[in-house]
Amino acid sequence: MNADRFAYDLTMWLFNWIIKLFFREVRPRGAHRIPREGPIIFVVAPHANQFVDPILVMRECGRRVSFLIAEKSMHQRGIGFFARAIKAIPVVRSQDLAVEGKGKIHLLNRKTEPLRITGTNTLFLSQLKPRDTIALPKSSGQAEVVQIISDTELLIKKDFKDLKALELLTSNEGSPYKCVPHIEQESVYKSVHDELNNNGCITIFPEGGSHDRAEMLPLKAGVTLMALGAMAKYPGLDVKIVPCGLNYFHAHRFRSRAVVEFGNPISISQDLVEKFKTGGTDKRDACGKLLDTIYNSLKSVTVNAGSYETLMLIQAARRLYKPAHRKLHISHVVDLNRRFLIGYTLFKDDLKVIDLQQRVLAYNQLLKYHGIQDHQVSKTDLGGRHTLTLLLERFFFLIVLGLWGFPGYVLNLPIMVVAKVISEKKASAALRSSTVKIAGRDVLATWKVLVTLVLVPTLYAFYSFIVFLAFYNTELEFKWKLMIPGFTWITLCFTSYASLRFGEIGLDISKSLKPLLMSLLDPDGAQVLRQNRSKLSRDITDLINEYGPKAFPDFDAEYITRTAPLLSSPSKSGSASSFYLSNMQSKLPKIRSGFFQQAARMDWLDDKNIFNWGSTKESDMEELGFLQSGHGTGNSRSGSASESNTPRMNSQSRSNSFYGSLLEGLRMESIRSIDSSSSTAAAGGGVPLSMSTLQKRPTFKIEDMDQQDSVTDSPKSIHEEEYVGDQEEGLEMKKRS
Repeated sequence: MNADRFAYDLTMWLFNWIIKLFFREVRPRGAHRIPREGPIIFVVAPHANQFVDPILVMRECGRRVSFLIAEKSMHQRGIGFFARAIKAIPVVRSQDLAVEGKGKIHLLNRKTEPLRITGTNTLFLSQLKPRDTIALPKSSGQAEVVQIISDTELLIKKDFKDLKALELLTSNEGSPYKCVPHIEQESVYKSVHDELNNNGCITIFPEGGSHDRAEMLPLKAGVTLMALGAMAKYPGLDVKIVPCGLNYFHAHRFRSRAVVEFGNPISISQDLVEKFKTGGTDKRDACGKLLDTIYNSLKSVTVNAGSYETLMLIQAARRLYKPAHRKLHISHVVDLNRRFLIGYTLFKDDLKVIDLQQRVLAYNQLLKYHGIQDHQVSKTDLGGRHTLTLLLERFFFLIVLGLWGFPGYVLNLPIMVVAKVISEKKASAALRSSTVKIAGRDVLATWKVLVTLVLVPTLYAFYSFIVFLAFYNTELEFKWKLMIPGFTWITLCFTSYASLRFGEIGLDISKSLKPLLMSLLDPDGAQVLRQNRSKLSRDITDLINEYGPKAFPDFDAEYITRTAPLLSSPSKSGSASSFYLSNMQSKLPKIRSGFFQQAARMDWLDDKNIFNWGSTKESDMEELGFLQSGHGTGNSRSGSASESNTPRMNSQSRSNSFYGSLLEGLRMESIRSIDSSSSTAAAGGGVPLSMSTLQKRPTFKIEDMDQQDSVTDSPKSIHEEEYVGDQEEGLEMKKRS
């Protein structure tokens, strides 16, 4: 047992470093809700990053966790080795054993015999058995086989109703199909039940496999069988189910960001356990009710835009509405996206919303035409005649940083090329074998990590061996001939890491050049763009102030203006090692990077201070119908690249505020106005609601509680892919002029 714990801890130590290097920032949210003892099942969605997803959950949950893994993955060298080290439980998936069916299948009479499937040149007797499944191409549909009459005729349990499936089956040439065998999972359930009975933790991805879609896939009922089965098998066992949402900002990209959000634990009632024990229809009903609860809980910790276009629209509107001169945590960015999506889902058919939607899309196209991003628009007027000087200075620092980072870039170029090639090949292979993936991006990060994990020590050992050969024929003592290559290996590690950070800083500075160039080369276009943004921002604020009271009973448009002070320019005392262009003692710019600065704690940004959320008692579970009926859905696997750009935080730090329980309801009381005067007028024009309407309306509650051990942490902030020297330098240049 001690050996197993040591292997787990050693593996997690390695995983922790992998996450630190691959991600620029990972912010946990709601981890204080996780019970510190007792059996837990973590249900995680969306499964957007294959084997990186469980590592993030294991890293942030604070408990020793086993997770379910596809049995075929255990046979892959690297993945299988680490999976066995952390005692992962293999699961044989039926889709992994699916084979192409011989011939084509037809539905001859969909009205009189919708359950009878006939085949042409098929071998049903040898390829299928009762309880197996026939699956149509491109996830068009699937059906369980009830009876096999002959090689060319069988009966299915339920008829096909999807139009795509019916079109394929009724076509003259028929439809290709796959034979999916039925798999009994008794051994898996037994392993899970025993682990839970030992007060262990299990991580499961109820969607099944990983994917790169913009919405959650339908959940599989296996998690309910595990939870209810364990409580039925071991009386008195209290299994908690903790929903966990993984919100990535470009999941497959190196040095991207992620928010790991934990919801309130779900307690399983004894009534459901008793129904499960009864079997039959009662068992199915118990599993169905628990699965619905899990699905709704997952929607409360994820963002589900339904499509990439909707996601881009929501993010654009949220950026335009963002309080001026405020810096948002990436966890707050995810939270605001979720709330904007709820409001958009409610009022998307309103004419005012449709008109504003078209204007936002047009504004996005204008930004794309000029080659800048929304947060850079205000930087097109930094300092008038001083803009050229600022541009030249930044070019100089960019060259210096490029020279500093060049050695590490050259040394690691073979790793980058090989990792890119292999990961893209694996993505193509995964796409060909899947019916749900769009581009196979969900496997890119995993294979980049695996390839790097192998190539980095191999390549560095090769470089060290070359150094050894160079000193082998010298007159140095033999111990120095061995020590110098060892020092070389260590130096390569530090050089590579320094080059990585220099490259990040240089990339941030390079992004800040675009608005400066636009300010110099096209000042009229920059002015028009700023005016358009300002008007669009006011209109969005007015619209939110108008519709806010209709969606949320206690809407207060001026709450942030009254309570949240503007952020002043950072002082030298607020950062341990920041650089300032205006500082005469140092000519280096203030660079937004965790390697050079620490973000100041922003207590004003706590959700309780911003939105004035308070407690509200729920008397009836039906009040959750607002989200249960599909108004709020939940998943976003990636956001815009401009969504965040903050220094990475320590793995033990916790977010200042945490998203409250969906099962307790949510109550939003305010959203901040960008323009105070227009906000006041719009808020005053809100449509009053009757008391009866308010009583029937589902209320929302957000409980944001600071974790006790987070008092000493320094949460980072977000300013949307911005070179933070802009604000201070702009203010200084305006003073000069």
